[in-house]
Amino acid sequence: MPLGQEPPQLLKQRLFYEGRKFNFEVNRLRLPNRAEGDWECIRHPGGALAVPVTANGELIMVRQYRFAVLGRLLEFPAGTIEANESPAETIRREIQEEIGHSAQTWLPIGNFPLAPGYSDEIIYAFLATDLDAIEVPPDADDDEDIEVVRLTPAQLEKAILAGEAVDAKSIASFYLAKPYLEKLAAL
Repeated sequence: MPLGQEPPQLLKQRLFYEGRKFNFEVNRLRLPNRAEGDWECIRHPGGALAVPVTANGELIMVRQYRFAVLGRLLEFPAGTIEANESPAETIRREIQEEIGHSAQTWLPIGNFPLAPGYSDEIIYAFLATDLDAIEVPPDADDDEDIEVVRLTPAQLEKAILAGEAVDAKSIASFYLAKPYLEKLAAL
């Protein structure tokens, strides 16, 4: 059954908090299997992510400070979908802000729930090719502490398999992109 086609029955809304990027709620629910209980959920507008590939086959990533994990993670450029914005519009804006590039060619490579045990966030992943550096990148968000990193696909895979600090959405998107990266490398 497709996502979103089997909602639980809302028995009582217990707590609701509206945040800057997402909302948090605790509700009393009856699940499709008839179980009842209180469940927490982060309601998120979704995110868009790019796997940017240079003409020589390198991946452009960021090493970004993340306060929740008390350190820096290796990530593909990504961002939260803003109101009245499509995932494609979001990621076009984000790669300019985060890596100072634009892309001429965009290929949707998939979408997936990020943390379905407690959030409804969906990540929309794109392969970005035919990159151009932009002369004056837009200002970064105040909370962004970013270093741009270039890796070959083999270097990224080695980092993932070695347990380096790479975030889950980037790992999933890398493996969605891998067949396309292999085709590009063969050209």
